[in-house]
Amino acid sequence: MSDGANFRPPVFATLGCRLNAYESEAMREMAEAAGLEGAVIVNTCAVTAEAVRKAKQEIRRLHRENPGAQVIVTGCAAQTEPETFAAMPEVARVIGNHEKMQADTWKGLSIPDLIGTTERVQVDDIMSVRETAGHLIDGFGRHRAYVQVQNGCDHRCTFCIIPYGRGNSRSVPAGVVVEQIKRLVDKGFLEVVLTGVDLTSWGADLPGGPRLGDLVMRILRLVPDLPRLRISSIDSIEADENLMQAIATEPRLMPHLHLSLQAGDDMILKRMKRRHLRDDAIRFCEEARRLRPDMVFGADIIAGFPTETEEMFANSLKLVDDCGLTFLHVFPFSPRKGTPAARMPQVKGPEVKDRAARLRAAGDAALARHLAAQQGVVHRVLTEGPRMGRTEQFTEVAFAEEQPEGAIVTARISGHRGERLTVG
Repeated sequence: MSDGANFRPPVFATLGCRLNAYESEAMREMAEAAGLEGAVIVNTCAVTAEAVRKAKQEIRRLHRENPGAQVIVTGCAAQTEPETFAAMPEVARVIGNHEKMQADTWKGLSIPDLIGTTERVQVDDIMSVRETAGHLIDGFGRHRAYVQVQNGCDHRCTFCIIPYGRGNSRSVPAGVVVEQIKRLVDKGFLEVVLTGVDLTSWGADLPGGPRLGDLVMRILRLVPDLPRLRISSIDSIEADENLMQAIATEPRLMPHLHLSLQAGDDMILKRMKRRHLRDDAIRFCEEARRLRPDMVFGADIIAGFPTETEEMFANSLKLVDDCGLTFLHVFPFSPRKGTPAARMPQVKGPEVKDRAARLRAAGDAALARHLAAQQGVVHRVLTEGPRMGRTEQFTEVAFAEEQPEGAIVTARISGHRGERLTVG
């Protein structure tokens, strides 16, 4: 370990979801506190085969650009296929998803005498983990903070490898979450986003089995100085009564929900082992919009799931209009080894690609309609930079003139350009 003046902090590369980005910040704090230097840490994603390929590509690039640095690989891909990364000559260590959130892991990696003698692969059985790591970072991002309240997933959708990367669902107790948010508000954060792998399962493993809506209401009640609370991706079929009540009555809960829909055809939804059907999704969107007329929806949809016919795909395409979706995340299906969907009859690659393109086009058209409808509307915008911010509906706004950064400003929309609203 070198003296403070010459200390070389670890280099981080984060792939995948917002939760990974949050955890990278936590790892950065732990690694620097442990005095780990000169290392490259790659936090991987396993959601698609393409994500794993990108992780390997990133590892090789970083190894070339940082000669002599030990490359440490962690994240979901490291958890689900540690042997893949252990076989790469560029990789010094493979660390599991549970291990990466333990301060002792980073202390062990920072001791020079142990380098080369400690176990090269530290990946335990994630299914045996019963608690979410209590390491909560004091802010992530400059003006919007992300707070992890849940990890893991108890469901076994046939296409998804993530439960094997994240383990079963574990919740952070409400009191811990509230205290964390109070600290963030004291530090000047104006917006907090609740994040997790399967957010609507929060509370099932806690005493009394509270629900996500209970947590939302508790935060809003006990942190009255928090201007904006946002929840990330949810499973609409699991939305509880208190969550709907919060949507209806709490203006500090932001009118933007990202829905894990995945498909719009009942047969495909059943083969995916989803817990909702097409009409459930439509009914939820109608009800949420009735309770909160300015509500906008994002959604994940998979194109080309095994056995999907053109008729089945048409139902997914039509769902964009039937649910009134605005922000679409489209995933061309790619089989993940070890999942049931990988063993089902596959849709041909060109057809998958074509369907994904058509879905994206429908998403682009939906977003364009939303942007056009905002002309002349007055929005409260959280500024994230001198000329950029987001509305309560999470739509990006570009300002013609510089604004105070990290403030909530009232602005009338003058138009739109690309995927952004414009002011001035």
